[in-house]
Amino acid sequence: MINKNDNGLLGLYIRRAFSYFVLIFLMILCLLPFYILIINSTRAHPDIQKGFSFLPGSYFVRNFKALLADKNLPVVKGTINSFIIAGLTALLTTYFSSITAYSVHVYDFKFKKVIYSFILMIMMVPTQVTSLGFIKLIRDMKMLNSYIPLIVPSIAAPIVVFFIKQYMDAVLPLEIVEAARIDGSHEFKTFNKIVLPILKPAIAVQIIFAFTNSWNNYFIPALVLTDKDKKTLPILIAQLRSADFLKFDMGKVYMMIALSIFPIVIVYMFLSRQIVGGVAMGSVKG
Repeated sequence: MINKNDNGLLGLYIRRAFSYFVLIFLMILCLLPFYILIINSTRAHPDIQKGFSFLPGSYFVRNFKALLADKNLPVVKGTINSFIIAGLTALLTTYFSSITAYSVHVYDFKFKKVIYSFILMIMMVPTQVTSLGFIKLIRDMKMLNSYIPLIVPSIAAPIVVFFIKQYMDAVLPLEIVEAARIDGSHEFKTFNKIVLPILKPAIAVQIIFAFTNSWNNYFIPALVLTDKDKKTLPILIAQLRSADFLKFDMGKVYMMIALSIFPIVIVYMFLSRQIVGGVAMGSVKG
């Protein structure tokens, strides 16, 4: 006779094996586009036109040199421009959104719920809807072809405020803030020295999202930036893809897209430690 415990263990092993199978399948689906991108960046344009290959080619160095040798495509300058815009955008977005969420979470003031609801309503407005008025405004302010319109407006990020406010509700009791006030700590010191370290996991997540969104942003920078030396990588990639058919090189396109992805991966790998460390710390405290 088969023991009921054996049946239970067998069912547990089957469910676990099925879960692993599903996770591995999803992982392959997620990583396959990146694998195709890396493989095609090592192949020549005629080879790419023939179809996909699981084996890398021998044109990685040639595609890289051809990309850097293109005088109409300042890749290095575009990478630096994207780093400046995306880095400052991520820092400003997370810091000022954290301050806004902190004020909503800690203070009781008149029309608090109305103001917070208004912030949430702004999340529903797409960027494309306000782009025409935004471009007209910065044209009147003579800020076209400048990084300021791409960086400073990131201070107002309703979705980041919402996310950090929800995180504060879970991990930041008001007693901590009250204790700091009793000890004589002023508000900015309390926020910078006590609250921000508690919010490290949430801030790390939002820095990753904000950096990625700004790094991949094409629509607004394409409308604002006109100088070749100030353009970002997404604009340069679009220019490369829209080149003359006789000069079009898919190897260079894949190489440039691959190079544009590496900084995002590096930022994620660096900040993921903060996420894992914060979650582990929270589980120990719990």
